[in-house]
Amino acid sequence: MSLLGGEQPAPQPASGLATEAQSGPEAKTIAQPHGADYVISPDDLLEVSVFDVSEFSRTYRVSPSGSITLPLVPAPIAATGLTTAQLAGAIRDTLQANGLLRKPQVTVEVKESRLHSVAVTGAVKKPQIYPVFAHTTLLDVLSQAEGLSEDAGNVVTVTRGDLALTGRELPGSQDSGGQGPIAQTIAVDLKRLLQTGDPRLNIELYPGDRVTVQRAGVIYVVGAVGRPGGFALKNDQEQMTVLKAIALAEDLKPTAIKSRAVIIRDEPARAAPARQELPVNLSEVLEGHAPDPPMQANDILFVPDSSAKKAMRRAAEAAVQIATGVIIWH
Repeated sequence: MSLLGGEQPAPQPASGLATEAQSGPEAKTIAQPHGADYVISPDDLLEVSVFDVSEFSRTYRVSPSGSITLPLVPAPIAATGLTTAQLAGAIRDTLQANGLLRKPQVTVEVKESRLHSVAVTGAVKKPQIYPVFAHTTLLDVLSQAEGLSEDAGNVVTVTRGDLALTGRELPGSQDSGGQGPIAQTIAVDLKRLLQTGDPRLNIELYPGDRVTVQRAGVIYVVGAVGRPGGFALKNDQEQMTVLKAIALAEDLKPTAIKSRAVIIRDEPARAAPARQELPVNLSEVLEGHAPDPPMQANDILFVPDSSAKKAMRRAAEAAVQIATGVIIWH
């Protein structure tokens, strides 16, 4: 995996990619379909407009065999392999040949294309497949996905599709010579990209690519705390500690057994995944006699509850209520 961003020196674009930070005669670019150059594929969704004729103006799905069928037209019209302008001409000629219209004005636009799209998944607000018909960058598709979700991490992974890996060159571009193949996956430091706008991190995307925004993870606090539950890390580089986790859980209950808390941690890296229990003496941590233990994503902080303390507290609360009642009555 190629890594862009992070603490290392300023990253270089992946081999074979041309970005705003890479130019000159050795820059290699990849042809993308845009405008009238777009070639229609099976299963594309097309928007056909016939001026002033609503009967023919609608969306049409290209069949697996590569054709579309218009109302009142006796035979399907071949679409696969044609540009949008060529298909518009074919529809115009077909309508004229069948005596349906004299001089129709036809336009065709591509609304959806599974072969010419980028999939955006992970920690974004609107994950789905987005059409790509022109120059598109990482920030472009993240914007189309309506931004990041609250649990988004600092890393976004771009998995290249066939078009980017094939590396078709535009006419006039020169061969990259000794450059290696394009990286199949690229990890981008998302935090650095958003903060600096570094064009080397805002990599160009091509049809068939997949963008995955990693999730930062969740830590859990259960037991004798004010608000037990899971708490999303704001990013995957945030240093979460036991004291921060307790603060998120709205502090310890008076009945908490501080000396017997434990961090429960899964270890999936092992051949046989195991669960590790790390004891934490919260009394010493709170008094500053012991360091504040760090926590990792998916850790569980368990604070046991003392039944004896709980019974004593309930008795004390009952006594207060009785005393309060007596005062009220008098």
